[in-house]
Amino acid sequence: MLRRLTLRDFVIVDRLELEFSGGFGALTGETGAGKSILIDALALLLGERADAGVVRSACEKAEVAAIFALSGLPQVAQWLAANDFENDEELLLRRVVDAGGRSRAYINGSPATVQQLREVGEWLVDIHGQHAHQSLLRADAQRTLLDGHGGLSALVREVGIAFRAWQESDKALLGATEGAAALSREREQLAWQIGELELLDLSVDEWATLDLEHRRLAHAASLIEGAQCSLAVLADNEMACAGQIDQVATRLATLAEYDPTLADVADLLASAQAELSEAVSSLRRYVARVDLDPARLAELERRIDAVMANARKYRVQPPELPVLLAGWRQRLDILAESADLEALELRVAAARADYLQKAGELSTARQQAATAMGAAVSAIMQQLALSAGRFEVALLPLEKAAVFGLEQVEFRIGGLAGSEARPLAKVASGGELSRISLAIQVLTSRSARVSTLIFDEVDVGIGGGVAEIVGRLLRELGGERQVLCVTHLPQVAAQANWQWQVSKTTHDGVTLSAIQPLDAAGRVQEIARMLGGVEITDITLQHAGELLKASAI
Repeated sequence: MLRRLTLRDFVIVDRLELEFSGGFGALTGETGAGKSILIDALALLLGERADAGVVRSACEKAEVAAIFALSGLPQVAQWLAANDFENDEELLLRRVVDAGGRSRAYINGSPATVQQLREVGEWLVDIHGQHAHQSLLRADAQRTLLDGHGGLSALVREVGIAFRAWQESDKALLGATEGAAALSREREQLAWQIGELELLDLSVDEWATLDLEHRRLAHAASLIEGAQCSLAVLADNEMACAGQIDQVATRLATLAEYDPTLADVADLLASAQAELSEAVSSLRRYVARVDLDPARLAELERRIDAVMANARKYRVQPPELPVLLAGWRQRLDILAESADLEALELRVAAARADYLQKAGELSTARQQAATAMGAAVSAIMQQLALSAGRFEVALLPLEKAAVFGLEQVEFRIGGLAGSEARPLAKVASGGELSRISLAIQVLTSRSARVSTLIFDEVDVGIGGGVAEIVGRLLRELGGERQVLCVTHLPQVAAQANWQWQVSKTTHDGVTLSAIQPLDAAGRVQEIARMLGGVEITDITLQHAGELLKASAI
């Protein structure tokens, strides 16, 4: 659950540190005071797109950080370990956005990606926006809600994978059927090219060996002449180095008897004599081994010409020819498989059968979830002054299989405008739609895996006794997990276990938003304001106190 939230230079907040409690908390204040800023900050922290607009005017950067307690969330600990983040009893998320709109993210002090924030955020917080009832009219949103409520997300993913495998195999079969002639020509060309390079029979390492041997034979005369000249200078001439060094070494060895300091020089010359002797021996062996071989040189030149001709023909470097050959062989194998239409047809049939099996399992599970969801939402609707209403989830078979299954989901309402159940968009009024949406959100929140639920003015369009019931529903949710609700309704706020007031002030032309935790007396004043507006009378205060007292029973 959320323990602490820190904001610095975020929108119209300069610096704010909030300590959160469990249960149901209400966030109230005048319109425009900045109640939704906390929601926006948490959304940013959980991976929403960042832009420069979140940085407070004239500031270099905005910073948001939150600490979550991980008790009861073993999946988060497993995720942290799998992603090499520090793992403790608490989780620290931090996001910094500079004035240019660039952002940096951190998890437990280590740099993280925005995608990683999104992934871990799925286990931490579920935010229900104030416009949820609008998206509720979309078929894809209805399907997502049903699948989420029924715990079918994993099965939906399996169906999607099976559908894409089916489509890919079907596409391969279609391509093989329509392009059979073109594929045949490509196979023939590849077979001819492969035969040509196989005849060349160039191995991966041969080119380097050919080049080295060719350069040696092509310069054999120069190599022999140079080696013989070197031998003459070093050992074979009258004034050869070896003889002169011997004389110097002998002379210094004699003189070292009179001055021992010359012994070191004599030792160095003795070492040089040994090295020189070894070099002379190596040169003699080289001269004896190197010879002119015109026949071998001609053979090498023919081989090199053949390799170069193929390299120019296929526009690659000579060492790349073996790699090119391997690629052609692999491509020919694929084409040979594609040419086997019967094998492709069997693959399509198997992929289709696998998809239909998984989609059938999903359809059965959806039917069970639809029945349960219809009964549960209808029960909550009774509490929200929609006693005549009946919520149903219809599964409409599709003419064509889809990545999400064999049916579309349609939310229907019966009893509001007649006994026959009709699509939600065609039956419910604005106020009714808000209450139905709230009923669905309350239900789906009960089955959510997160520990913190946030409702951002989801009670819009309702009031009176219904508002009080909404507050009770949120309070019940607060008994199971942490709930935070941004609300304008005093009946809802009065049901909260704790309450914060958001206010906005302007000083020296700078507008700032602040949040104040309210004690018992402060709650009476704030709820009285919500009830009576600008002028708070004794009767309003009495009414506010009665609301709070009633909620405590």
